[in-house]
Amino acid sequence: MKICVAGQGAFGQKHLDALKRIPGVEVTSLVGGNQDSTAAIAKKYGVPHYTGDLSEGIKRADAVILTTPTKMHFSQGEQVMRAGKHVLVEIPVTDSVEDAEKLVKIAKETGVTAMGGHVRRFNPSHQYVHKKIVAGELKIQQMDVQTYFFRRKNINAAGNARSWTDHLLWHHAAHTIDLFQYQVGENISDCYAVQGPIHPELNIAMDMGIVAKTPSGSMLTLSLSFNNDGPLGSFFRYICDNGTYKAFYDDLSDGKDNKIDVSKVDVSMDGIELEDREFIKAIQEKREPNGSLQQVLPCMHVLGKLEKIIDPQRKAHA
Repeated sequence: MKICVAGQGAFGQKHLDALKRIPGVEVTSLVGGNQDSTAAIAKKYGVPHYTGDLSEGIKRADAVILTTPTKMHFSQGEQVMRAGKHVLVEIPVTDSVEDAEKLVKIAKETGVTAMGGHVRRFNPSHQYVHKKIVAGELKIQQMDVQTYFFRRKNINAAGNARSWTDHLLWHHAAHTIDLFQYQVGENISDCYAVQGPIHPELNIAMDMGIVAKTPSGSMLTLSLSFNNDGPLGSFFRYICDNGTYKAFYDDLSDGKDNKIDVSKVDVSMDGIELEDREFIKAIQEKREPNGSLQQVLPCMHVLGKLEKIIDPQRKAHA
């Protein structure tokens, strides 16, 4: 299968690393903004073609993985699907409910495989908990999540300058809102949010708190900050009727910090690779992928509700 990766930044490179480990996959084109950087990354990964024009990459591929700035996701997602190619849109799929709904509609019209990059569904740590829930061994009473970064300047995960601005609600909260609904098997029925001051240069809130619950009473408490000078990432605590679990990316321990071996949960320990494998497999098997645009739409609806609470005028996202 021929894949085009659009976006040469930190996350595009994570996908390039992952795709190398998947048999029968060839990255045929890398699409990027800064052409010097795109050329260097294409050379590093042995990608035969690079360009700044997405349509050129689309021509050379069966499917496209979009790891471009959020603002481009809607137009590029539509462009890929209208060209009859399958698409994986990295999180956040969009930064508006309306655009997310339109992408789902276009996916239905074109009949292509369309997936959102909600990697938490695939991390072995979260898969381990999910399997126990599905087997009826666990019920989540509360998920307590801390998503912390130190990002007072506009830089990416690799510490390089960004051409766009990240967002606590539409990106980082999206991971947890989707995971929570996926794990409990219910959509959120009640939610509330508060946010701290807007950063004068980045034009985004640097701190945010979200609480939510489902009809059956499972609760979510989520704290997010770009001001935390410490370990980066999201720490998940599953408080269940039958035990407590703590997840951090692909690692898992119980409530007393005893490490749980999740190496046999799936074919890889890398969530991004497992996400990409699901995308490719769904295309080959002509089925809906786990994390399809349709499946992640309820998450987008919750984010829309939360935005109306904290940002009723919807300040323009940079």
